[in-house]
Amino acid sequence: MPTNVLPTLFPLSVPTLPVQGENSRFPVRRIWCVGQNYAEHSREMGGNPDRDPPFFFSKPADAVTQASVLPFPPKTDNLHPEVELVVAIAAGGANISSETALKHVYGYAVGLDMTRRDLQAVAKKAGRPWSLAKGFDASCPISAIKPASQIPSLAHSKITLTVNGEVRQSGNIDDMIWSIPEIISILSQSVRLEAGDLIMTGTPAGVSRIMKGDVLKAACENVGTFGLTYV
Repeated sequence: MPTNVLPTLFPLSVPTLPVQGENSRFPVRRIWCVGQNYAEHSREMGGNPDRDPPFFFSKPADAVTQASVLPFPPKTDNLHPEVELVVAIAAGGANISSETALKHVYGYAVGLDMTRRDLQAVAKKAGRPWSLAKGFDASCPISAIKPASQIPSLAHSKITLTVNGEVRQSGNIDDMIWSIPEIISILSQSVRLEAGDLIMTGTPAGVSRIMKGDVLKAACENVGTFGLTYV
């Protein structure tokens, strides 16, 4: 029977991430993800990196997790991790120019865009949203955020994912089709970015299935690293 009693959980807590070297935490407002932003990954997913403009999808803020052990998600037999550089926004704005975009950045992290690839394939075929494929519980493991002021350079930083000690994905940040300033600028033309927004900037080639018991290690040179096991 319906009830008119309000849940006792209000006010809801805001998801947060730790900041390297500080006691404060970064509150997460929204998570935006760039699809197919590395040429080889675009090709392996059937895209055309020479022509396709960037496209975006989102995950809920509470998909963020820092757990080192996670239960294998339900409703999938084809779970894929996608290692990505994460941009943390400190100052909002709309129609941000690429020349000033980095002034809006607080820092960077390395994250995994966990994807139920079988659900995504069904949704793609039917022309439906990817929400259940991309936005499920704990689908966004992320490292602590490193302030941009502490990072000497990102341009040639290597980003990698190992599974059970073997390299599964490897690329450089400067392999991106669309650079970080361009991503911020283009996204801000469609939505107003605000402090607390995270932008996942795409993944290198090599995405493939993982199983229960697999040990994952995500790393981005000059930014951070974290490990994760699915059980």
